[in-house]
Amino acid sequence: MLMGQFQHSLDPKGRLIIPSKFREQLGESFILTKGLDRCLFVYPKSEWMVLEQKLKALPMTKKEARAFIRFFFSGAVEVELDKQGRILIPPMLREYARIEKEVVIIGVSNRAEIWSAKEWEAYSKEAEDSYEEIAENMVELGI
Repeated sequence: MLMGQFQHSLDPKGRLIIPSKFREQLGESFILTKGLDRCLFVYPKSEWMVLEQKLKALPMTKKEARAFIRFFFSGAVEVELDKQGRILIPPMLREYARIEKEVVIIGVSNRAEIWSAKEWEAYSKEAEDSYEEIAENMVELGI
């Protein structure tokens, strides 16, 4: 399970050190794609395959399903760790996530997320302010 929060900086070439705690679970290569809320999702290949099967099962006759699949897969790239435990984040994904230099990497169970530090701070503040309300709504989901 991926969990925790880590702060890192991109180097001038757009490379990011992946926390050693995450490297074991992600493997030597994994999938990086556009996530929700302007972050990047990071999936181990095994989780990506499960997700891919679920997305393939969506009805192609639904406009929203087609749009989501296009969004999700068009931004996906396979990345490999270099010998220093870094990955290169492609420019289009850095632009999408508004990543400049400072980033936050968080573990979210079966995936990791890479956030611009500024975006994460804004998101966290908003979520923190409504945490109790969010928790109450989780009851409707059976949690």
